[in-house]
Amino acid sequence: MTSADSLDMAIGMIDLAQVQRRIAQVQRQLLALGPLHPGSISEQYNVCGQPGCRCKDPQKPQKHGPYYQLSFTWRGKSSTRFLRPEQVEPMRQKVANYKRLRELMKAWVSLGVELERAERARAKERDGD
Repeated sequence: MTSADSLDMAIGMIDLAQVQRRIAQVQRQLLALGPLHPGSISEQYNVCGQPGCRCKDPQKPQKHGPYYQLSFTWRGKSSTRFLRPEQVEPMRQKVANYKRLRELMKAWVSLGVELERAERARAKERDGD
């Protein structure tokens, strides 16, 4: 083995260690997420059916609302729920946590692929293939 081979192998070990540290970091972040919920929250304004209501004013209509709506798909089924004003912020945090979960899982899988690639390269160098 030449010194260049030793250097390449050492660099491969560093890459391997870096990937393993990053995976451990992602795992710690996953554990810290908190409550989760898929979906998105939208703000709705409605027009009622009452004649003469402010929402039907020809000059300055003022729709009723805001009403907050959570929409999501889970296990292949779409759902929509209205949220009370006091439920909006806690649900926003749950939705943000769920989005972060998906990002972290994607990162973990990518790092797992990178780890496998680095392990194969290291084994190839070690075995001389």
